[in-house]
Amino acid sequence: MTKTAWIFPGQGSQAIGMGVDLLDLPLAQAKFDQAKQLLGWDVLEICQSNEEKLSRTLYTQPCLYVVESILADVMQEQGYKPNLVAGHSLGEYVALYVAGVFDFEAGLNLVKRRAELMDSAAGGMMAALIGFDRKQLDQQIQQTDEVVLANDNSPAQVVISGTPTAVEELLTQVKAKRVVRLNVSGAFHSPLMASAATEFEDVLKSVSFADAKVPVLSNVEPLPATEGSVLKHRLQRQMTGSVRWREISMQLPQEGIEKVVEIGPGKVLTGLIKRMCPDLVLENIGTRVELSV
Repeated sequence: MTKTAWIFPGQGSQAIGMGVDLLDLPLAQAKFDQAKQLLGWDVLEICQSNEEKLSRTLYTQPCLYVVESILADVMQEQGYKPNLVAGHSLGEYVALYVAGVFDFEAGLNLVKRRAELMDSAAGGMMAALIGFDRKQLDQQIQQTDEVVLANDNSPAQVVISGTPTAVEELLTQVKAKRVVRLNVSGAFHSPLMASAATEFEDVLKSVSFADAKVPVLSNVEPLPATEGSVLKHRLQRQMTGSVRWREISMQLPQEGIEKVVEIGPGKVLTGLIKRMCPDLVLENIGTRVELSV
């Protein structure tokens, strides 16, 4: 048996039309209806035609959670099971759902509140850097107040987060082949999210976390864990902590993983892993055709 990891993308991977081709699957219809009742708005309606809303954090995160959860449910219905799971930022919630840590509704409630808090965050800025000197970047981050490494995606791609002044100052000091200033409301995955994280902690406390059925690699701690209490503590730190995706990717072969399946729209995560771990077999499941149903 090939040892397989399932991974789930986060904000930035959303795409108009995602999930729409799943609608006539009974399992999917039930989940979309459940989500509509819980959210008070229709995930499918936004995914189908409302690009402006789909790109807004308030809607992006619940839409991704619902669509990715359905894709994973269908795969499990077909008899596939992962040996390990991980998700990028928002994707970690889908990973925890798939691992049986909480049910679909509890996860969506968490994601809904997370999205509300992150959408209302203000006064921050994020920028992606592609092709840079890692040593120089690390030194500049240490020397610049109010800016942190938010997403350590790969040796060649990172995202920094902080106050606009601090981020812009750092960008003048570090040479990069390409810089992309991200269209987000706040400085996600940085200490500037502390007040939102404190509010979110109250919601998190109300949800019980079961032990995971398969190991989970968390964003803030890229080592396998199954204990519910450990996974909850790691999730508490996620909003203000860095997404350590580079380390998660490098850990996969260490855990004996031979194949990685990215479940959700786009191919961002497998694209990153391909460069870091060329020996892994990579697969993408984002549509009904790819599900073969």
